[in-house]
Amino acid sequence: MEIYLKVLKENYVNFSGRARRKEFWMFHLFLIIITTICIGLDNILGTVVAMDAGLFGLNVLPFGWLFFLCGIFHFLPSLSLVVRRLHDVGKSGSWYLIGLITIIGVVFLIVFLCSEGDKNENKWGLNPKG
Repeated sequence: MEIYLKVLKENYVNFSGRARRKEFWMFHLFLIIITTICIGLDNILGTVVAMDAGLFGLNVLPFGWLFFLCGIFHFLPSLSLVVRRLHDVGKSGSWYLIGLITIIGVVFLIVFLCSEGDKNENKWGLNPKG
């Protein structure tokens, strides 16, 4: 929880520097937990809105307002954390866009995010491990 709060307080929209794997994955673990809680509360409170996706006339893709607000609130810190994680492995933040191309791009992005960072200083700063 400490890492999650640190990302939100100190690095909310910080796109410079480097982020360790631990910081990245712990933040996203808590984000999954918080998102799951928001989805549950949306269902309990009855704030789920169904969008008609035109699939055989079925209402699909349900989402609630808490889930929507959670996504809006966490979009920038999550994006900045991905960029800083890419910096840690020696890649430019623009590599994030490879995930928008194809599923192969998503696989490459996940490999980069799981890779160990550069052990020495790189052009984005010192090794965050110290």
